Amino acid sequence: MSEEVENTGTPAEAKGPVRVFLVDDHALFRAGVRAELEAHAEVEVVGEAGSVGEAVAGIGHFRPDVVLLDVHMPDGGGNEVLRRARKAFPDVVFLALSVSDAAEDVIAVIRNGARGYVTKTISGRELVDAVCRVREGDAVFSPRLAGFVLDAFADRPGAAPIRDPELDLLTPRERDVLRLLARGYAYKEIASELFISIKTVETHVSSVLRKTQLSNRYELSRWASDRRLV
Repeated sequence: MSEEVENTGTPAEAKGPVRVFLVDDHALFRAGVRAELEAHAEVEVVGEAGSVGEAVAGIGHFRPDVVLLDVHMPDGGGNEVLRRARKAFPDVVFLALSVSDAAEDVIAVIRNGARGYVTKTISGRELVDAVCRVREGDAVFSPRLAGFVLDAFADRPGAAPIRDPELDLLTPRERDVLRLLARGYAYKEIASELFISIKTVETHVSSVLRKTQLSNRYELSRWASDRRLV
């Protein structure tokens, strides 16, 4: 493992070992990461999980400083963990650790609240440094991945658009409904604006809630705002 993590700052003075929780559906990989981390005094691995449900329960139980989070798992992956755990445990920091270096994967987890994203080619020492730095408030990315985030969030002229897999699930009409909903329109007002029935508006909202796996209008408004639909 030879990749280096791009250095964006120096961690603050140590506050004791960083309490880390591992989330990955491959037990053998978790064991390897755990061994790498526990070889360094700066980190204490407090628990691990192999599924979304186990992860959310474990984060609630152990209240770690940092969650090392795999992006792709069978039951929803890192994004589902972030959706379910981040608001419930706002003091916990999430760092994605994935084999994928695809732009859409990076952007999706950052939009959902991860503090950084490193690939599994990272060395043990570099991973420890990354964990310590996100605990101290730094944003940490493997070198070429930082550019994806800049392109997606900095409105750079000429930057190639970054695909958002979740947004791509919505039809154009669902996006129209969501945009108006996020602006504070009532269902009746949305129906009038789009020349559709209130029942159709309700159907579109239900579909958007299902596709985004959100539970209410407030969450949808924030989701739309994060994606600059408003």
